[in-house]
Amino acid sequence: MSDLISYQLDDGIATLTLNNGKVNAISPAVIEAFNAALDRATQDKAIVILTGQPGILSGGYDLKVMTSGPQNAIDLVAAGSTLARRMLAHPYPIIAACPGHAVAKGAFLLLSSDYRIGVEGPFTIGLNEVQIGMTMHHVGIELARDRLRKSAFHRSVINGEMFDPQSAVDAGFLDKVVPAEQLMATALAVAAQFKKINMSAHRKTKLKVRAALLEILDKSIELDKQHAV
Repeated sequence: MSDLISYQLDDGIATLTLNNGKVNAISPAVIEAFNAALDRATQDKAIVILTGQPGILSGGYDLKVMTSGPQNAIDLVAAGSTLARRMLAHPYPIIAACPGHAVAKGAFLLLSSDYRIGVEGPFTIGLNEVQIGMTMHHVGIELARDRLRKSAFHRSVINGEMFDPQSAVDAGFLDKVVPAEQLMATALAVAAQFKKINMSAHRKTKLKVRAALLEILDKSIELDKQHAV
């Protein structure tokens, strides 16, 4: 499929593996490959498992692109936000199998997935934008507001608080934490459970539940295009 995102289809389950350097930076090319993989998964009518390299899902946007000019940063964030919006409306379930760290856009990938599994260990999950001098974008605020627990929302978005895997469950970034060696087996078990549901009902219910959020995200994407991050 791509050197940046591999695609493996097995028994109605498509595993997408991010592979872009040691931090799996989200670049324009990664987003393009991600969209192509989702296109293929839709054609295959496959449940999606999204994962990364041992120890990390993603460390966030490619900083070389983010610091190469204001318009480049705006364009990358807009593309990433559009991807998040697409994930939230994807017609088949998306399971995030997070093998370690998930920071900034990496954490937003978790918030854009239907079920999120993390692993035990000294890993960091959360939104560090304000720590590195970035004002949180509108889409990020609204996505975090919708998916995080109310008690963790302000601590995460405004204070830049980071979480270990178990605390990330409490905050709302993850649904379950397992030993690292059980990650993919657990993701496949969750996918097997998803196979038991009616996919048409899943898609229609997902769109109904998330209708207000998707509308807000559409407006937020346009707002973010007007301001540097």
